[in-house]
Amino acid sequence: MISFLDFYAPTNINFEGFSTVIFYFTIYSMIGWLLENSYSYVTKRKFFKPNFFLGPFKPMYGFAPVLLVYLIGPETNWGVVLLLCFFIPTFIEYVSGVFLQKLFQRQWWDYSDMPLQVHGHICLPFSLCWILLSLACLKWAHPAIESVYKAAEFLWAWIWPAVMLYFIAEFTLSIRRHFVHSLNEPESSNPLR
Repeated sequence: MISFLDFYAPTNINFEGFSTVIFYFTIYSMIGWLLENSYSYVTKRKFFKPNFFLGPFKPMYGFAPVLLVYLIGPETNWGVVLLLCFFIPTFIEYVSGVFLQKLFQRQWWDYSDMPLQVHGHICLPFSLCWILLSLACLKWAHPAIESVYKAAEFLWAWIWPAVMLYFIAEFTLSIRRHFVHSLNEPESSNPLR
């Protein structure tokens, strides 16, 4: 379980907990990048898939597991676990898709040809996959990643501020790069549609 915010005094932030969140976000964002590119390779024989960031990170995959680990404890009812494993990744995928499309007039993925889809950003088949991936993450991946964190905690305490600065810079430069790209390229010529 991770906690970096004291809900009784929201101005008290635990920086040790915050650095743990950054660690998990980094690892899961990188795993997401590998997962998406591996899926792209299996389905399209092309490993590299267009990415919002230049680096090997998919932030959507960083946010969902961090929220799941934060919200789901050992005492959480299995029905609630399944609902969270369905709704959190699906919600993050939808919000990310809408945000990217509205801001940059570009759609990084498109489920329009899938059954039970919403605006091409989410669809039931992939949302069901999110349940399986989320359960696998909670059951097997997160305990292993937590062990890695405990082993590397001393080193991480020194480098996490640089990693956080990297993500801030990557996010800022990516917004600038994609915004300029969206101004220079008409929406109809978007290769991802």
